[in-house]
Amino acid sequence: MSRVWENTLQPGAKWSGTIAKGSYITFTALGEGANLSVLLYNATNLSERYNAPDSLKAQHTSKLTKGNVLMSDNGRVLASIVEDSLGWHDPIGGYSTRELTDEKYGKTSFQEMQNDWLRSGQENFIVELVRNGLGIRDMVPNVNLFSKIYVSPEGEMHFSPSHCRKGDTVTLRADMDILFLLSNTPNPHDPSVTYPSVPIKMEVTKGNEADEFDYCVNYRPENRRAFENTWNYQLLIGQ
Repeated sequence: MSRVWENTLQPGAKWSGTIAKGSYITFTALGEGANLSVLLYNATNLSERYNAPDSLKAQHTSKLTKGNVLMSDNGRVLASIVEDSLGWHDPIGGYSTRELTDEKYGKTSFQEMQNDWLRSGQENFIVELVRNGLGIRDMVPNVNLFSKIYVSPEGEMHFSPSHCRKGDTVTLRADMDILFLLSNTPNPHDPSVTYPSVPIKMEVTKGNEADEFDYCVNYRPENRRAFENTWNYQLLIGQ
């Protein structure tokens, strides 16, 4: 696969951009304890976006790894996880807020600390949504790459602090033209009282699109149906 573009998200950084169908996006943790909060939207029709309940219910899972797909609220595949060194990513933990960040790490402000102030996922997402013609009402549940949260038999959520190691990677394939919103901010369930300082490298390459023999297509019967919905949609809009 040929490399198209590369970027490094520093701790607290945000990013948004449209990535073309058939692109592979590899994220690499440049330190231990990384967390990357992600939102996805159909770049052709921004009213279609990642739907966490449908994605998890259809695939009978509360975690994400290689083979899983990120489905939209129209039952189509926005992106697939095609490679994964961790085996577990968090789709249920949510994003950090201003209130939680202040309470856990101490109050900071841009006026006081300039670019060293401690950002939250909520604020980062809102800024990037507005930049792309959306707003706070377009916020939806996110995916947290590199984090592991498991639920006990009693229904309690537990964060695994040592889950992500330096050099861990996960690769997503864009299965349609996607608007990605990224926030390198802490998982809200991370018990550490020190704001994580882990840069994350993002590399975009061009590769093969999914076909009927693809691993993710055949990971579950529900995945195949979602891909068929996606392929029919793309035929109708000429993609």
